[in-house]
Amino acid sequence: MLRYFLYRLLWIIPTLLGMSLILFTLAHLTPGSPLEPLGAVNALPPEAQKNLAHAFGLDKPIWQQYLIFLWKALHLDLGASYSQTTRSVLEVIESGLPVSVTIGAIALSLAILGGIGLGIVAAVNQNGPFDYITTFMAMLGVAFPNFLLAILLILVFVLGLHWLPHVRGLREPRDYILPVVALGLGPMAVIARYTRSSIIDVIRSDYVRTARAKGLSERRVVLVHVLKNGLIPPITVMGPLLAAVLTGSPFVEYLFGVPGVGRYFLTSIQNRDYPLIMGVFLLYGVFLVSMNLIVDLAYGVIDPRIRYG
Repeated sequence: MLRYFLYRLLWIIPTLLGMSLILFTLAHLTPGSPLEPLGAVNALPPEAQKNLAHAFGLDKPIWQQYLIFLWKALHLDLGASYSQTTRSVLEVIESGLPVSVTIGAIALSLAILGGIGLGIVAAVNQNGPFDYITTFMAMLGVAFPNFLLAILLILVFVLGLHWLPHVRGLREPRDYILPVVALGLGPMAVIARYTRSSIIDVIRSDYVRTARAKGLSERRVVLVHVLKNGLIPPITVMGPLLAAVLTGSPFVEYLFGVPGVGRYFLTSIQNRDYPLIMGVFLLYGVFLVSMNLIVDLAYGVIDPRIRYG
């Protein structure tokens, strides 16, 4: 396992390099400029734009800009934010990441516990009423994007039922409820579908029939023989979900006024803030490759038959 772990760690380097090159190129080729952000009423004079371009290094060839960015990034310097001139990119990320991780961790706990639980119960009661209800709800959860779900939650629980007084901001603990639900229901639906499908396949296995023939209780069969082998597909999909949720959802954070990384990312796109765009994307890339590595290593813990090569 150690050799496999070191091998995967080394592959993270070219993965992040390739990701940074593609993102840097796409960001600079996208129409618009940080010198003329979207929604700007008064355009800067040409001379002022020229001075700002020189200050930001935007007057250099794109390949030279990328090499400068890469050299600074290797020294943990992502540069200064164009839109938030008083703070560097790292300072912006440091201020928003704890908020995004807090909400994301709560949402993921809800998604994992609820998704696995619903998937197991639906699989054990296959073709029963609960199975149909769970499958239907999971399909709705997958079909509805989180920003649309956030709008529906605001319309129902804030503007309709008046159960929650605030729409934007995190003034008190109950203000976390709607952002957590909006972020967690989609992953819960995905995990529930994968869990149900995997558990059904395992239940039909020969060794499960043998365990039942030996007189073991249904609870022991499910918890000891079925659950352990049926968790591998759901765990596989958890890697990307962990990275996506923990780094913040731009639209959900914007709708609820959450001062997280996702909200800053959305404003950075509007302002063509290249350093902040790159910083948030690289943060997501680090989370993604790290979560996938953790998931791969978890396979061997869940199923000792798996060997790493």
